[in-house]
Amino acid sequence: MLSRVADSLYWMSRNIERAENNARVLSVQLIHMLEAQNQEAADRDWEEIVEVCASAKDYYSLYDRLDRETMIQYLTISPFNVNSLMNCMNFARENARSTRDILPEELWEVLNAFHLDQKDWQELPNTRQHTQDYLDRVIKTSMTSQGVIESSMSRGTPYTFIKVGKWLERAEKTARILNVTCEKNRKEADVPTDHYYYWLTALQFLNGYDAYIKEHPPTMESKHVLSFLIKEGTFPRSIRYCMDHVMEAVNKLEGGKISHYSEDLFQMLELIQDEITSTNIEEMDMNELMSFLDHFQDRCMTLSRMFSQTYYLIEPVHVK
Repeated sequence: MLSRVADSLYWMSRNIERAENNARVLSVQLIHMLEAQNQEAADRDWEEIVEVCASAKDYYSLYDRLDRETMIQYLTISPFNVNSLMNCMNFARENARSTRDILPEELWEVLNAFHLDQKDWQELPNTRQHTQDYLDRVIKTSMTSQGVIESSMSRGTPYTFIKVGKWLERAEKTARILNVTCEKNRKEADVPTDHYYYWLTALQFLNGYDAYIKEHPPTMESKHVLSFLIKEGTFPRSIRYCMDHVMEAVNKLEGGKISHYSEDLFQMLELIQDEITSTNIEEMDMNELMSFLDHFQDRCMTLSRMFSQTYYLIEPVHVK
């Protein structure tokens, strides 16, 4: 398979996954705003939301203050935010368009239908309901796209590049969400507050509340939530689960063998897996957990570069 085709499939998958993850985060935040009993509670955590979904530094380079409506627009349809939902879905569509002969026709139809509808949505009034409908459509488009891939694609090389992109993007997002949550807890360690809210929110961001509560009824302790989202081997958004599937996909690409050009990539994957399994999450304090998550995010960036170099892909300059 040509490297440019592999590159398009890999980044199509990453952008679809990124759009869904960011839409979930923003959707949960908007629901919390509606449920909040006062305006101060409704507006809290917006800077953390920007940091999870994009970059607070990039936001402040364009705007001088945190404004709720400006942030919503920035995260959803702003052309100036490379990680906005609109841009991620546009990137995914362009990647799919260039590989239409490889992909199921239904996948192109799903992404193109979203693109055509999105043009109309941008002209509608920027109401809360309109925004929530847009987020729901992004999530459903991503899930439908993944359903088409799983039910229609042969399990060959193109499918495997799509899987690497999906699992690597998901692992990095889980780490980013947990890092922001740990930072929030660390800052407010001496302040009387209900930290249950933060861990509940992290689970909701990662679509993991139902799965978690079935395993740990009715507790919401930080050590249990963190262990579940980092080391649980059966939950499909945990860091361990994602990295196990990245390793499985790379193994499939190489036919179960380690070649001279992929040796460094396998060593990095094995190192990451060892670091995850050997770390005792429940005995770490918030500072240690943040260091672990920072380190893992650095590993993800390194792994992405190594994967791109190994298979001659193009690493976009806008990757965050």
